[in-house]
Amino acid sequence: MSQQDLGRQLGNGLAWSTINSLVLRLGSFVVGVVIARILAPEQFGVFAVALTVQAVLMTLADLGMSADLIRSADPGHIAPTVATLALVSGTTLAITMSLSGQGIADLLGSPDAAPVISVMAFSLLLAGAGVVPYASLQRRFAQKQLFGIAVADFTIGTALTIVLILAGWGVMGLACARIVSQSVTLVLQFVFSGERVHFGFDRAVAPAVLAFGVPVALANMLSWALLNVDNVAISRLAGPVALGFYFLAFNVSNWPMSAVGQVVRSVSIPTFSRLGTSGCGRDFAILAGPVWAVSLLAGLLLSVLAQPVIELVYGPRWLPAAAVLAWLGVFGSLRTLFDLSASFLLARGASKATLLVQSAWIVALIPAVVLGLQVNGSPGVAAAHVATAVLVVCPAYALSLRRSGVDLRAVGARLWPPVVAALPAGAASIAVEAVVPGPFWGLLAGGSVCAALYALILARWFRRQIREAKHLTSRQDPAAPADQPVRNT
Repeated sequence: MSQQDLGRQLGNGLAWSTINSLVLRLGSFVVGVVIARILAPEQFGVFAVALTVQAVLMTLADLGMSADLIRSADPGHIAPTVATLALVSGTTLAITMSLSGQGIADLLGSPDAAPVISVMAFSLLLAGAGVVPYASLQRRFAQKQLFGIAVADFTIGTALTIVLILAGWGVMGLACARIVSQSVTLVLQFVFSGERVHFGFDRAVAPAVLAFGVPVALANMLSWALLNVDNVAISRLAGPVALGFYFLAFNVSNWPMSAVGQVVRSVSIPTFSRLGTSGCGRDFAILAGPVWAVSLLAGLLLSVLAQPVIELVYGPRWLPAAAVLAWLGVFGSLRTLFDLSASFLLARGASKATLLVQSAWIVALIPAVVLGLQVNGSPGVAAAHVATAVLVVCPAYALSLRRSGVDLRAVGARLWPPVVAALPAGAASIAVEAVVPGPFWGLLAGGSVCAALYALILARWFRRQIREAKHLTSRQDPAAPADQPVRNT
C-alpha cells in the first residue's frame, strides 16, 4: 500500500469511526435514560449480573483471532482455520453458559438472573461466527460499512427493547432484544465484507494462530473480568439494589471510553501494524497525546459534575450513584489510554505482554475491591479501581511499552500537560457548580467553565499534537504487511 493510500484509508476510517461513536453513543445515552426511568435499580442489578457473565465469556469466543487476522500479512490463508476455531469456541461457551445459568446466578447472589443468563448465552455463538467478516472490515478500515451495521444493530435493538419492556418482559426484554440485534449484525457483516461461510482446518496454520490468539483472548478475558469483579463483589456482598446504582454509575463513566475508545480501537491496530517498526518508539507517543487530552476532559467533567449529571439525567432516586461516578469518571479516562497501549502491543505481536499486564491488574484489583467495599461501600470500590490503575496498571503498561521500543520520555512529555490543565479547570468547575442553583444550571455553568479553561490552557499544545498525528502516516515500513483483503475461501 502506498503512503497516500494508507493516509487516505486512515483518514476515512477515523472520520467514519468518529461519526459512528458520537451518533451511537448519543443514541445509547438517550435509550439508557429511558430504560433507567422505566426499570427499578434492582432490575438494573439483575441485568448487570447477566451482562457481567456474558461480557467475560464473550472475550473468549474468538480466541483472540480477529486481532491476528487484522495484522496478518496473509489473512486469506489463515481465515478458514480461524473461522472453524472461532465457531467451535463460541458454540462451546454458549452451551456451557446456558446450562450453568442457574448455578452462576446463585453464586453471584442474584438467582433471578438465571433465565437472562441462559438467553444471552446464544450471543457467544453469534460472536464466534462473525470473527472473519468483522476482521475483514476492520482490516480494510471499512468504518462506513461498520457504521451502517451499528446503526441497524442499535435501531432494531432499541425498538425491540422498549416494546418488550412495555409489554411486561422486564429484564428479559433486554436480553432477547440483544440476541435479535446481534443476529442482524452477523448477517450484515457477511454482506458488507463479501465473505462466504466456508470452514477449513490447516494443521500447519492452527498452532501459530492459537499461539498468538490464546494469550490475547486470555488477556481480554482478564480485562473484562477485572472490570466486572466489582459487580460480582457488590452483588454478592451488598445485593442487587446497590449493584443497580453502581452499574448505572459505571455505564456513565464509560462514556469517554466508549466514545474515544471506539475510535482508537477501530484504527489503532491496523495503523500500527502498517507503520512497522521504523520509528515505533515515537508512534505511540504521537497518538497518546491527543487521545489522553480528549479522554481526560470527558472523565474530568463526569467526576466534578457527578451529582448534577445523575440528578438531571436519571432523576433524584439515582443520586446514590453520584458518589461512585466521582471516582469512575477519571478511571474511564485511564481506560482509554490503556486501550491504546494494548492496541500498540498487539500490533507489535506482543500478545503475551498484554496478558501479563491484565494478570497483574486483576491480582491487585481483587483485594483492593474487597477492601474498598468494606471501608466505604460502592464508592470505595470505585476508588479501588482508580488506585489500582495508577499504582499497578500504569507502571505495568509502561514497562511493556518500553520493551516494545516505545520512548517513555516522549510519552510522558505528552501526558503531563493535560493533567496540569485539568487541575485548575476542575477546581473552577466545582466552585461554580456549588453556587449555581439547580442541577441543570449547575451542570451547564460548571461544565462550560471547566471545558473553556481546559481548552484555553491546552490550545497551542493540542494543535501541535494534531499536526504531528497528521504526519504519522507519511511513511510505511516496507516490512509491514500489505493491505490484502481477507477472503474466507
